[in-house]
Amino acid sequence: MRKNIAAGNWKMNLDLESSISLAQQISKQNIPEDVIVILGVPYPFLFSCSLHAANNASVFLAAQNCSDHESGAFTGEVSLSQLSSVGVDYIIVGHSERREIFNESDEWLAKKLTAVLKADLKCIFCCGEPLKVREENGQAAYVEEQLKKGMFHLNEEELKNVVIAYEPIWAIGTGKTASPDQAQEMHAHIRGIINQKFGATVSKNISILYGGSVKPGNAKEIFAKKDVDGGLVGGASLKGDTFIPIINSF
Repeated sequence: MRKNIAAGNWKMNLDLESSISLAQQISKQNIPEDVIVILGVPYPFLFSCSLHAANNASVFLAAQNCSDHESGAFTGEVSLSQLSSVGVDYIIVGHSERREIFNESDEWLAKKLTAVLKADLKCIFCCGEPLKVREENGQAAYVEEQLKKGMFHLNEEELKNVVIAYEPIWAIGTGKTASPDQAQEMHAHIRGIINQKFGATVSKNISILYGGSVKPGNAKEIFAKKDVDGGLVGGASLKGDTFIPIINSF
C-alpha cells in the first residue's frame, strides 16, 4: 500500500538555529497515522535536525542532492555513505533546479538513482516539464522520456524504495499552480507509464507527489485526487505555520 507523504524541500534557506527550531516543531506534531513527513534539509544542518526527527517515527530526513561516487577526490561533493552516517533516509534526485541550473543530465541522474539504492537509501526522483513544453502540450511525452532514461534500468524490487515527484517547472516559485485536475491527469499518466513497464502491483504501490506551489489553501484539494499521494513542498515548508497544515491536509 502506497504512503501519503508530505515532503519539504528547504532548498538553500534557513540557518542552523531556524532549521533546528523547525525540525523540533514538526517532530513534536501528532502526525496522522497514514502519513510520513520528509524534511529536505541543507547539508550543514542534517545531523542536528536528525537528532530531533528521531523523536518521531513518522519524520524522516532527506538530502537535496548527492554524489554518485562512493568516495575520492571530488572537492565539494558529498557521498551517500557520509549522508547515511548523519541520519539521512531519502535523497532527492533530479530536482528541476539540479537539471536546469547545474545541467544534470538524465544519464547522470540514472547513475545517482542507482547509487542511492545501492547504498540502501530511498529516493525521491523528480520529473516535470518547463513552460514551453506545457504550452505546446508536450508534457506527457516529455515526462515519459525523463522516466525512461532515469528509472527504467531498475527492477521491481528496487522501485519499492523510490518515490516519484512530479513538478511542473512552470509552477515552482511562480505563484502558478496546476489545477487539481491537471495534477491528477499527469499523476495518472505517470502511474500508467510505471504500470506499462513494471506492472500493476508496482504502479499501484508507488507514491507520486505533486511538486508545484503546494500551500495550505490548495493542499487538501490536490491531495484528494486519486493518484496524488502528497506533495514535495518548497516555500511553504519553511515555516511550521504553513507546513503543518499541509501535513494535516490528507
